[in-house]
Amino acid sequence: MAIDECRYSFVQMTRDVLPEYMAKLRVAMESPHTMTLFTERGIGPRAIARQLGLDTTAFSGCYVFMNPQPIYVGISQNVIRRLRQHVRGTTHFDASLAYRMATAQKQHTMTRQAAMLDSEFRDRFDLARHYLSGLDVAFMPIANPLELYLFEAYCAMELDTSEWNTFKTH
Repeated sequence: MAIDECRYSFVQMTRDVLPEYMAKLRVAMESPHTMTLFTERGIGPRAIARQLGLDTTAFSGCYVFMNPQPIYVGISQNVIRRLRQHVRGTTHFDASLAYRMATAQKQHTMTRQAAMLDSEFRDRFDLARHYLSGLDVAFMPIANPLELYLFEAYCAMELDTSEWNTFKTH
C-alpha cells in the first residue's frame, strides 16, 4: 500500500525520482535568489511570490542555502513562509537554523527558551539571522510528502551539508 499516496516504490525513488529532483534542484542552484528578498518588512508572501515569478505563495518543496556552496537543505509545506521565518523569526522554533548556529558559537546548558532570553546568546542568534539573510537560496516544489522527506535527506547527503543539517529528533 502506498504511503501518502506516493506512487513510487522505494527502489524507484532511489533509482529515478530522487536523482531527477536533484538534477532539477541543481539547475535552480545555478540561478539562486538572494535571501534579502525575504527580510524586507512590509513585503509579504504574495509580493515575494510575484517578484520570484511564481503564481502561488504557498507550495511544498525543498530549499538550499548557499554561500556560494550549499550549506543547508530544508523542506517545508510553505517554502516562502519558511524562508521568511529563517531570517525574520524571533524564536528557536521559527529560526531553528539561526538558533543552531548561535549554539555552535555559544554553547549553553539553558533551555532553548531561556537561551533566547539571554542577551549574549540573543546577540549570537541575531548575528546568525543576519548571516542567513546574506545568503542565496534555491528551491523547487515537491508536492508529495513522502517524496519531500526522502529528498531532504538525499539532497543533504548529495550536497554534503552535514555541518548544519541534522536529522536528530528533539
